[in-house]
Amino acid sequence: MTRARDLLRGTPIGLLIVVGFFVIGLIGPWIAPYDPLSIDLLHEYEPPSRAHWLGTGDNGIDILSALLHGARLAAVVGLVVVGISVVLGTLIGTWAGYYGRLADHFVTGVADLVQAFPAIVLNIAVLALVAKPGLVHLIVALLVNGWVLYARLARAETLSLREREFVEAARALGVPAPQVMRRHVIPNLLGPLVIQATTGLGVVVLAESTLSFLGLGPGKAVSWGALLDQGTGVLLRFPHVALFSGGAIALTVLGFNLTGDWLRDWLDPHLR
Repeated sequence: MTRARDLLRGTPIGLLIVVGFFVIGLIGPWIAPYDPLSIDLLHEYEPPSRAHWLGTGDNGIDILSALLHGARLAAVVGLVVVGISVVLGTLIGTWAGYYGRLADHFVTGVADLVQAFPAIVLNIAVLALVAKPGLVHLIVALLVNGWVLYARLARAETLSLREREFVEAARALGVPAPQVMRRHVIPNLLGPLVIQATTGLGVVVLAESTLSFLGLGPGKAVSWGALLDQGTGVLLRFPHVALFSGGAIALTVLGFNLTGDWLRDWLDPHLR
């Protein structure tokens, strides 16, 4: 098992999965053979066939079409949530780590308070405030605690970087603190942040699927989690519904995790 994992980590197979995921998210709705929300009660829960390559689900929806549309939803949510979380967390963490003292205590306290709640419980609590959660509400719910990990990482790296010679030299020359952070601190954070963001994309995809599985996703959107929810009710009679939707989620998360490991090995000179 260890040798197999080392082989996977040494090859860009995870990167291929990630690239394939984003390509499907981009062109998926255009190549979908059917409308994923169309109802066809005469062909409900049919196994894979020539007409429906992955079979049909509840109300006769085409599973392949639903998966292709769901890939775009997962990709959009993942990119938006991780993108905003990285920017927000980097700015907050760098500010706290560079100035220290009260700023550091304040940011650390807020981060501890947010992380005191289980992530999924906090996401559900935010979505529960809205009668009909939509895509924007889902993104906001994931952002509530999404920034914390990046802020902690940026803070820890900044605490080390602010004592380095090139940062002290810039401060001795009278360079303003915002300029020091922008030119000398933040560029040196990009490596760890890129690695964390890659793994974080898989976490967000899994979180979005979980919330949609619980019925808290966008109402009219097709989600892998909602499709998995349909499959669990008929798992023993029609296992293909849950198998394909759950397999898509698991494969995508695995791809992001493997890519994160590969990037860490590639960017870290000590590991290379």
